Amino acid sequence: MTVEQPVLEARGIVKVFGQHRALDKVDFAANAGEVHALLGENGAGKSTLIKILTGAYQPDGGDLLLDGQPIHLRDPLHGQTYGIGTVYQEVNLLPNRSVSENLFLGRQPSRFGLVDRKRIDAQARDLLTRYGLDIDVRADLSEYSVAVQQIVAIARAVELSGKVLVLDEPTASLDRNEVQRLFDVVRGLKAKGLAIIFITHFLDQVFELADRVTILRNGKKVATQALDTLNTTDVVRMMLGKDVAFEHHPSALSGATKGAVRVEFQQIGRKGMAPFDLAVHEGEVVGVAGLLGSGRTEVARLMFGVDTSDGGQVRVDGQPVTIRNPAQAVAAGFGFCPEDRKIDGIFGDLSVRENIIIALQAKLGWFRALNRDDQIELAGRYAEALDIRAADHDMPVKLLSGGNQQKVILARWLAIDPTFLILDEPTRGIDVGAHAEIVRTINRLREEGLALFVISSELDEVVAYSNRIVVMRDREMVAELDGDTIAPDAIVRAIAGTAPGKPQEARP
Repeated sequence: MTVEQPVLEARGIVKVFGQHRALDKVDFAANAGEVHALLGENGAGKSTLIKILTGAYQPDGGDLLLDGQPIHLRDPLHGQTYGIGTVYQEVNLLPNRSVSENLFLGRQPSRFGLVDRKRIDAQARDLLTRYGLDIDVRADLSEYSVAVQQIVAIARAVELSGKVLVLDEPTASLDRNEVQRLFDVVRGLKAKGLAIIFITHFLDQVFELADRVTILRNGKKVATQALDTLNTTDVVRMMLGKDVAFEHHPSALSGATKGAVRVEFQQIGRKGMAPFDLAVHEGEVVGVAGLLGSGRTEVARLMFGVDTSDGGQVRVDGQPVTIRNPAQAVAAGFGFCPEDRKIDGIFGDLSVRENIIIALQAKLGWFRALNRDDQIELAGRYAEALDIRAADHDMPVKLLSGGNQQKVILARWLAIDPTFLILDEPTRGIDVGAHAEIVRTINRLREEGLALFVISSELDEVVAYSNRIVVMRDREMVAELDGDTIAPDAIVRAIAGTAPGKPQEARP
């Protein structure tokens, strides 16, 4: 039996950014007439590999081959000349121009030196008919749904390239019917022999559409397998790195809680995020597990008022509060350490001291300014408590290591004496020592009676400090684990949807 030659192949790809090895000798191959899914959590290397396959990045090692011949891509436009096209989640077209102009932008048919609008419209109608679209091609692209815009983007990419089509999170903003419409288009292109690379966070869509899957983790390829040889649990285990042992880890306090309900969320949600009920007790850590894209961060943003809920109610110590923005959340005693500390967390050019006191100052109001002595005392106290290692508390916080920056953000919220603290990936991207210190701090805060909501991709970590764990899938809280049911293997099964797990609910 002969082995099919891939249309596009990557061999031993290496990509390094500074001291970070984003891709470490990764192999990947896309065949004609197949949908090949590319999966991995944050930092796995998916985006970097796609950018190399399409010419946005050049590799530091390894080779790219098209139809068995080596190629060297300078940029995405050069990639298009080789037949490689990409469609992103955010449609990269011109919404204020017509559908036909978007389809033929840069290659419009002309007559007597002018764009032949009748001809371009006729060609656009004929092209979109092949994709099952019967729309007014003279209307602005913005007048149509995201699903239609995605199909227009696919049609343009295929016309420009025609060998390999990369779909990067194309369904993230689509409803179920729109997803099926898009999948029909993809299946039609597959039948015509295109090699299609499909990146998504929705595992059910992977099993519905794809033929093979490649899984990356920490810049390395874990596996490439036919999907008919795998189930969802297999894929989740490989993505999370839990393919060796799934030993039981007892929860921090065997599910017991220390006190009364501190904060309660009832039917909090918004479009694209299922409403949830959740009560968090004094002296309790509620951990959150789920794959990237499952809705973990969206829940945290709703809790803190970064995104506004479409309805529902929030109670603090039994009293209703209004949280429609972060200022109201801070006034209610909420703190939030975001996932991306550099973009959403630190104020890079401000000092360590200023970063620590800024939330407290905002809570007090600018007419009750903390004097410099108070600021110095406060910053010194929390820097010592959290072992923040800075040569000077007046140095810019951007000069600190990632772990110390994370401690500064944590100190900021502890300084307001919070009722409820939300931590989104508090140990991501920090060294081992800082990681251990953050985990110790979470345990200490729980013991001191604080109510915490902690999101983590590290299963052993979230098991170690959580009294309860809510599991998220497809932007919905689908299960709750407590007591002896808390274990990495149980989380994996709940993420994959292969364990019943009790539905998540508010607990008085």
